[in-house]
Amino acid sequence: MTQQKSDPMVSTDRPAVLFVCVKNGGKSQMAAALMRHHAGDAVEVHSAGTRPGAALNAQSAEAIAEVGADMSSAVPQQVTPDLLRSVDQVIVIGGEAVIEPVDGMTAPVTTWHTDEPSQRGIEGMERMRLVRDDIDAHVRALLTDLTQTSN
Repeated sequence: MTQQKSDPMVSTDRPAVLFVCVKNGGKSQMAAALMRHHAGDAVEVHSAGTRPGAALNAQSAEAIAEVGADMSSAVPQQVTPDLLRSVDQVIVIGGEAVIEPVDGMTAPVTTWHTDEPSQRGIEGMERMRLVRDDIDAHVRALLTDLTQTSN
């Protein structure tokens, strides 16, 4: 169910989702790129970090490009109260980032605990592909939920 947004510049006829991680250079950007890739214009997609880094993770961008999605022009952004108030869903990727609700925020906060191949000794692009595929499965499930509830 799409909620009314107070910003007249934000579309109210499609669900809006915010993907969050700490640095906003890897996992949350991957999720946003995959959602845009799968959903097209059906979902309003945002990505931000609790302590944004200076740049994207190059291996994340490369892994995303391998499946036809694009995050190459993305820039790490800070989570803001206005952004939290403007979306229908907040998805925190991993256990490190924490989102505290702000006044006027109605979106539920969901945490995705994603695969971390480095804990099994898997590094480099092999690790990044496994991370991408795990995030992609979560994104596809969320897209199904969003499009079923918004119709």
